[in-house]
Amino acid sequence: MRIRVVGAGTMGRGIAQWAVTAGHTVELADARSESVGEAVAFIERMLLRAVEKGRLTRAGADAALGRLVRLDSPYAPPTESAPELVIEAVVEELAVKAELFTGLERVLPAGTVFATNTSSLSVTSLGARLADPGRLAGLHFFNPVPLMKVVEVVPGAATLPETVPWLVSFVESCGHRAVTVADTPGFLVNHAGRGLVTEAFALLEQCVADHAAIDRIARDVLGLRMGPFELMDLTGLDVTASVMETVWRGFRHDDRLRPSALTANRVTAGLLGRKTRRGFYAYSDRPGTDGAPAPAPAELPEPAVEPGDARRPRTVVGDGPQAEAWRAALDAAAAGDGALHLVPTWGTTVAAAVADRGLPPERTVGVDPLALDTPRRVLAVTPATAPDAVRDAVAVLADGGHRVTVVRDTAGSVAQRLLASVVGVATGIAERGIAAPDDIDTAVTLGLGYPHGPLAWGDRLGTARLHTLAGNLYATTGDPRYRPTGWLTERARLGLSLLTPAAPLPQ
Repeated sequence: MRIRVVGAGTMGRGIAQWAVTAGHTVELADARSESVGEAVAFIERMLLRAVEKGRLTRAGADAALGRLVRLDSPYAPPTESAPELVIEAVVEELAVKAELFTGLERVLPAGTVFATNTSSLSVTSLGARLADPGRLAGLHFFNPVPLMKVVEVVPGAATLPETVPWLVSFVESCGHRAVTVADTPGFLVNHAGRGLVTEAFALLEQCVADHAAIDRIARDVLGLRMGPFELMDLTGLDVTASVMETVWRGFRHDDRLRPSALTANRVTAGLLGRKTRRGFYAYSDRPGTDGAPAPAPAELPEPAVEPGDARRPRTVVGDGPQAEAWRAALDAAAAGDGALHLVPTWGTTVAAAVADRGLPPERTVGVDPLALDTPRRVLAVTPATAPDAVRDAVAVLADGGHRVTVVRDTAGSVAQRLLASVVGVATGIAERGIAAPDDIDTAVTLGLGYPHGPLAWGDRLGTARLHTLAGNLYATTGDPRYRPTGWLTERARLGLSLLTPAAPLPQ
């Protein structure tokens, strides 16, 4: 296939590299002709690096480079044959993209399909600027294109129906996974990613824990490769803040997607992350470090807690599997008046347990059931918890080599809130019909690097248990962001997987 890629920046050159490696001929163009030469040199370096790593033969690299055609102008008329597909990767401004496509309409035949690599603009709005909106669809790639093996195929309201399967086939023939997504704010992956970062900010706003503690819990308890604040430092807080606002506004201020009041001042101060060398973590200014953290975020020292008494009598308060699991893990049994009282919370608070059960507030702490079988255990304390009880509780939980993070009491603790938000946003996406359930999990796993797709993650926890968690969070906080979605409620009541599609309707 002959493809024209317009825009020779980071995304355009990545798309061109991906396509020529897959065997397609790529015409590369840019408004700045020198950018094309720079992009070709970059692609050649990437191909040679692939040869060095054994991912490509030298003959394959030479052949791929030979399929790369430089154009003097994005509007160059066809020479040998017209491209079957144009992929635009220019600046993220509707007027600029519309001007480009209206110009291309004048020089390329009606059979050429147009695709925009927009990450935030409405495909329908862009198509409405064209004489023939039916020829336009979205192809949203992720950076770096050759390594991020998922592409969102986004039909606009006027896109010809046959264009979507054709684009899906093209993407998958090049070795990437294509997911079809409705033309909605944030599409799929950026929308799904709001679950983690908005909840992380909510925890930070409420002073439940600092950013480093939240990141440690996200990595060690939930199994994420990067904590949410490490991730925002990598992508840039300005980018994250813009996406949060766009998606929230686009869905009419949906509480589940509510952004944080903390972002504006941090963006104004230039605390954007790696690219400004200052973010939630400190980054080195030394030449040659390429923004490497100093020290690495994962190695930041944890707050010191004085050694306590791991032998102190303790009891696990509560009934059911969560309490029984903690009793078995800690060999806990009812003890005298001086005992620690450990409360497994599930969308509830330690303070509520103290009030409801008449527990001694100075000797009562919370433990997160999600952290029980992980390398890190999470301890929740209230303003009434005595310092010696905190020290002894840390010693009890650390016994056996576990790391312990102490957080302030909140409904559900840190990991529960993060996971409930991730799954809640994903079930909202499924409920709106933005993408098929399997595609939601595939795109999020490939695009965000989560250990599980969010719907499968909910299944691993159990739909009924997850529904209880969401209901308890909502009842405890009164915040609509935690209200169980209809998708979750229906499947929990029916005993179905969250990946079960909506019921088909007769045509």
